[in-house]
Amino acid sequence: MDDQNKNLILAVVLSGIVLLGWQVFFPAQEPATSVTLTTPAATSDGTVAITPPLAQGGDIAIEANTLSTASAPQAPRVSIDTDRLKGSISLVGGRIDDLSLKDYTVDIDSDEIVTLLTPVGTETPYYAVYGWAPGGNLGQDDVPGANTIWSVETGDVLTVSTPVTLTWDNDKGLTFRRTISIDKDYLFSITQSVQNDGTDAARLAAYGIVARHGTPDVSKYFVLHEGLVRQTDKDLEEANYKDIAKYDFDAREGAQVEIAQVEENGWVGFTDKNWMTTLVPQPGQPFTSVVKFVQTAEIYQVESRLPAQVVEPGSSAENTTYLFAGAKEWEAIKGYQDDKGFYRFIYSIDWGIFFFFTQPIFRLLHALNGLIGNMGWSIIALTILIKGIMFPLAYKSYVSMARMKELQPEMEKMKEAAGDDREKLQKGMMELYKKNKVNPASGCLPLILQIPVFFSLYKVIFVTIELRHAPWISWIRDLSAPDPSSILNLFGLLSFAPPDPNSIFAIASLGILPILLGISMWLQQKLNPAPTDAAQAMIFAWMPWVFMFMLGSFASGLVLYWISNNTITFIQQYLIMRSHGHKPDLFGNILRSLRLKKKEGSA
Repeated sequence: MDDQNKNLILAVVLSGIVLLGWQVFFPAQEPATSVTLTTPAATSDGTVAITPPLAQGGDIAIEANTLSTASAPQAPRVSIDTDRLKGSISLVGGRIDDLSLKDYTVDIDSDEIVTLLTPVGTETPYYAVYGWAPGGNLGQDDVPGANTIWSVETGDVLTVSTPVTLTWDNDKGLTFRRTISIDKDYLFSITQSVQNDGTDAARLAAYGIVARHGTPDVSKYFVLHEGLVRQTDKDLEEANYKDIAKYDFDAREGAQVEIAQVEENGWVGFTDKNWMTTLVPQPGQPFTSVVKFVQTAEIYQVESRLPAQVVEPGSSAENTTYLFAGAKEWEAIKGYQDDKGFYRFIYSIDWGIFFFFTQPIFRLLHALNGLIGNMGWSIIALTILIKGIMFPLAYKSYVSMARMKELQPEMEKMKEAAGDDREKLQKGMMELYKKNKVNPASGCLPLILQIPVFFSLYKVIFVTIELRHAPWISWIRDLSAPDPSSILNLFGLLSFAPPDPNSIFAIASLGILPILLGISMWLQQKLNPAPTDAAQAMIFAWMPWVFMFMLGSFASGLVLYWISNNTITFIQQYLIMRSHGHKPDLFGNILRSLRLKKKEGSA
């Protein structure tokens, strides 16, 4: 087998690896459009048990507590209303347990907005709750907990300009206040304070909890992480829900638990594909980061436990922590990292193992979209920039291919002269390459370099919310979804709807973009040297159309990138070949392959 054919087969193998990887790791599914949880296990009285946190400090008590149906939607509430969020806070426990995102709809054709947090009493409880853990002479009833009934001291509606202050008095000299404010995006500031007007010192510790009832119905994509995400000083940890449920059981906590001590910087929360709910203590604040699974009630929860404080009579104590609850928008999260000092908060977005490619690619795409104002055209502009960066390497490859094209007649004669003597043919071709300064392997290097870029761009398109429901032109209204057009209904000219993307018939329902992809691959292939072997020629003749069908269900943004890449590659290669005196014959390869097959068949 000559080096030229080895080069071509290597390209096929590499392409096959890419396709196989996508079929295994990225199975076609309907994208998750909302937070969906299973119904949690409950006790006979309709309540679910939860263990309160153990704060730092040796004498902070742990006692049983209950998250009951008292926090159902009919409980007293304070409304949340900003340009981007709407919802309410339950006065039972002061829970932030009702939150929807005004900027995001469940489906592109729906007016229903995405719901992130829901209260106990609904099908999928998911919420944040704050309180104080008692120590010293204090008991559980002396501090506010999950079921404490708070009163509104100031503020009727939580807005960007009007915070809300809740208050509770234990009738034993301790007055607790909780001031909740919110910024223009998704960050809540929670300031908890205690005033000691009693005669004894009070030892207690503040905490925050994000609780999620039931095991979430997550996507099955290998490329996407959903579950725990936390930063513990310099260590970033990710764990899915199955891993959390396998943590070691701690009898003192009454649950599967993993505890980490944060010295200076950290945060902990749950992440979905596009949404996240995360507890963030003040930068520089030491705290205990806890991840817990209460198996008896099927509750997943994360906790931030602040150090115990001693409040002397006549004095007060106060602490402020943050809660991020919203969409994983790069610009907002990056802003909190830069302006608030949230350490490595940008890594709450799942950039993947190629993060050194993925992050720069996304930032460049984000910047282009800021200039152009359309993600589709920005992807095309990004492709042009990437091809420009790789052009010096590609130039050498295209020049080598042009020379190999010129040597094609000599190689055919050499093959006929060698007959079945493969060693003689191999030696002769190597001498021919050396004499004409042709490197047959040079064509593979651009392909190899393109693979991590391709994976990284797929990650960007699949994971980042900026591509969700992003339109391009006409029928492409969501670049993160497959092309909705179909050849089966003549691209919308006929009235019937194309098959569902998850049905067995979807592979035949080719859209406009997949067809253009097949054509662009076919044109690009015609510029490459034709295999001298008929079987190889047949394989390569089918490759563009196989890719066309297999990639038909990929995100439109990725298919658009591949079409753009193929088109630019074709133009570059065609012009370089012309500049070296070779006029590419786009259709000659097909005729030669057919003649060769006919000749071998007659023989």
